[in-house]
Amino acid sequence: MSKKHWEDVYQTKPTDQVSWYQEQDQKSLELIQRLRDKHKLDLTVQIIDVGSGASVFIDQLLELGFKHIHVLDLSQTALGKTQTRLREKNLHAEQITWLVEDICTVMLPANYFDLWHDRAVFHFMVSAEQQQQYISNLKTSLKKGGHLIMSNFAEDGPTQCSGLTIQRYSIEELQEKLGADFHLMHFEHDIHLTPWGSEQKFLHSVWAYQPNS
Repeated sequence: MSKKHWEDVYQTKPTDQVSWYQEQDQKSLELIQRLRDKHKLDLTVQIIDVGSGASVFIDQLLELGFKHIHVLDLSQTALGKTQTRLREKNLHAEQITWLVEDICTVMLPANYFDLWHDRAVFHFMVSAEQQQQYISNLKTSLKKGGHLIMSNFAEDGPTQCSGLTIQRYSIEELQEKLGADFHLMHFEHDIHLTPWGSEQKFLHSVWAYQPNS
């Protein structure tokens, strides 16, 4: 993925004028609440939000009381916008680790995260090499018994985003890509409305990481 592309996006467009903008990331919160209700996901878990951009998802995690959050994005500008917004809200972010990195090549701690959250990043991995690198990092750094929340463009969703080609998925195709170590817990389809009213069809899914070895 191109760092320059994403820096240009966040330097030239207002946060609320990109297609993926949400006032609240309600769907991700609902999926996290499912994990809290059914699997006793407590507020001390280690969470990573990959491709976080300038999303309010981080604000929401802090407001819920989560203590240990890693925030990763290619764009320093995007993360800077999040940091500024948190300060303006008086949300104390001392527990956040900020990573300006490529999710395919970053060195993450092994067997560390309880929850990996990805809203609309994996579908930008269009080459086999990118997909393998991403999944390798995911499997290395996610604890056995940890959870993955992933949102991708659905099989009948857009073919491009931000001028870039993406990979659309059915739930069967996503299962095949992630492999047998990921056990599907829940999935649903949803429509995201862009700031200008266009519809984007999404596939949301929750997985348990249960490797055999």
